[in-house]
Amino acid sequence: MGLLSGILGHAGEISIEKLSEEFRPILVEGEQLEKAFKVIRDMWVFTNKRLILVDKQGVTGKKIDYQSIPYKSIIRFSKESTGFLDLDAELKIWLSGSHEPIVKEFSKKANINEVYLLMSQHILD
Repeated sequence: MGLLSGILGHAGEISIEKLSEEFRPILVEGEQLEKAFKVIRDMWVFTNKRLILVDKQGVTGKKIDYQSIPYKSIIRFSKESTGFLDLDAELKIWLSGSHEPIVKEFSKKANINEVYLLMSQHILD
């Protein structure tokens, strides 16, 4: 992920191997990391059981908010792929009980189709 892409808020894929130690204390038995995307310090982490939104706060980033979204709470989702002049892809997720979607942008390098397929496999099961 490039610096400009991060500044613009576009996510790029990161290695889940690098995250395994950080997430070990919060994963339940049988839960595995599948994919992760990062925007500067914040992350979207997909496991086989839920989506974890990570918000690192403050100057040092030591204060971290982990928001868990069980796949069963997601009632609708959509993707918008990159275009000729549009360099980012967009993922929208609607949760039960919420009118506004969660919206995240992904860099052109990130394969939004992989994320969409991963969500489809978990949500449509």
